[in-house]
Amino acid sequence: MKAVAYKTAGAVDRPDALVDVELDVPEVRGRDLLVKVKAVSVNPVDTKVRARASAEPGQWKVLGWDVSGEVVAVGDDVSAFKVGDAVYYAGALDRQGANSEFHLVDERIVGRKPSSLSHAQAAALPLTAITAWEMLFDRLDVRRPVAGAADAILVIGGAGGVGSITIQLLRALTKLTVIATASRPETQQWVKNLGAHQVIDHSKPIAPQVEALGLGQPAFVFSTTETQVHVADIAELLAPQGRFGLIDDPAVMDIMPFKRKSASVHWEFMFTRSMHQTEDMAEQGRLLNEVAGLVDTGKIKTTLTETLSPVNAANLKSVHSILESGKARGKLVLEGF
Repeated sequence: MKAVAYKTAGAVDRPDALVDVELDVPEVRGRDLLVKVKAVSVNPVDTKVRARASAEPGQWKVLGWDVSGEVVAVGDDVSAFKVGDAVYYAGALDRQGANSEFHLVDERIVGRKPSSLSHAQAAALPLTAITAWEMLFDRLDVRRPVAGAADAILVIGGAGGVGSITIQLLRALTKLTVIATASRPETQQWVKNLGAHQVIDHSKPIAPQVEALGLGQPAFVFSTTETQVHVADIAELLAPQGRFGLIDDPAVMDIMPFKRKSASVHWEFMFTRSMHQTEDMAEQGRLLNEVAGLVDTGKIKTTLTETLSPVNAANLKSVHSILESGKARGKLVLEGF
């Protein structure tokens, strides 16, 4: 089967950073589905793994953790899917990725593709939707109010892939006032169109901007990017006993200022359940089905902004470069081999 892979970690501008290869089609076992990949999207995790993690000696490493496709074979223990089902999912970090014609995935982390979306539109959603859902409802528990706080949430990096779906989930499933950050006219308009009630500029100090809105101190803050830059502002603007969540990887982050407010700090890593085979691993498949229902009833929409074709090394290197520039809006998807 056709695939895009690499052997040695490093910068994307190297000739061997990502290359077109031929690999064997994997065999299904146990609870695995074999999926014919129709479309994949690219996330920051792809660029981080490519930069840091080399393949095992003598092997190729395949990236890609956002998939929409069709089930073509099932393992002996599979119970929820059959050949021919259209599915979407984010895969597992400790297995080969899906930048390949066929891909193996555990059925527990797979959802049924929204019927109203194309494969390209669906591939934009899984990883970011899982990340946003788990942060909002499992980590920050945004349906549980914070006494005395404004019923509001600040989403830092509202125009990125995770921010884009976070705003929509908040508007569809909560009554919270959504404050989103964006720094350019086009991204500010993007988050407004997604449903943000208020938009502020994260290229400037954010605590004074939140205070100027006159809403009070937000109960929740979700930082999707550049947390190291904003952490002091976050500690200042967050309500006492508020909840703060992040998904990026600050080199250094002092959380001591949160102590005075008895604020909780939460990290979200959407691969935790699959990596540790947690007892509630199937929650990811369930929530993807809920997201599909929200899409098919018109309550949320795909965050796809651009589609490239085919899935090959040249196109993937281009998308990796865009993500590393920090200027991506929504999700970039590749389809077809």
